[in-house]
Amino acid sequence: MLIEIPQVLAPDQVREARAQLDAVAWIDGRATAGPQSAQVKNNEQLPEDHPLARELGQVVLLALQRHPLFMSAALPLRVFPPLFNRYGEGHAFGNHVDNAIRYAGGAQPMRTDLSLTLFLADPDEYDGGELMVDDTFGVHAVKLPAGHAILYPSTSLHHVRPVARGQRVASFFWIQSMIRSDADRALLFDLDAAIQRLAADEPQHPSVVSLTGVYHNLLRRWAEM
Repeated sequence: MLIEIPQVLAPDQVREARAQLDAVAWIDGRATAGPQSAQVKNNEQLPEDHPLARELGQVVLLALQRHPLFMSAALPLRVFPPLFNRYGEGHAFGNHVDNAIRYAGGAQPMRTDLSLTLFLADPDEYDGGELMVDDTFGVHAVKLPAGHAILYPSTSLHHVRPVARGQRVASFFWIQSMIRSDADRALLFDLDAAIQRLAADEPQHPSVVSLTGVYHNLLRRWAEM
């Protein structure tokens, strides 16, 4: 299930973040790659412990916590602190699958159920650089406006196409969901969306309460805490 999360950050937030990111030093992106990914990864990254990474990461997380679409689609239990990368001309990231387990500093390990990429450069700022996500329905090319994000299963084979012009700047990180199964998460997401539509069209309809009960009982049955 690929879900576009629009307008996570407002334009002024994106401009401020880009100004700060453009003013700091970046390192080789392979510093955070696993042995296999490091062989196909060619980009730059802000060090995980950089104060700006922590500051902007908090901005991103607070924005997502207020975004109902993200909360409904991800049902987050734990979130890895956001990272930031940059692809210049000739940079790319070959086919790979994200590590199943991630460690954030001294925190407990977390399972990566979902991956999120938040675009911080508009599509007309660079050529190429599409995020290509392979799922059961084929390969999807993703290149969104700055401030928008894409959420997709971490089990997906994916890559970033070479950048031919300009710079592709983004934040990326992982989420452990309360619902381990992507299929179960998709079912809950669809049910939640249907309840919201019914509540908007017929707020007094008795099925709103009944379906809400079904949603929460399924969540109660499947959630891992």
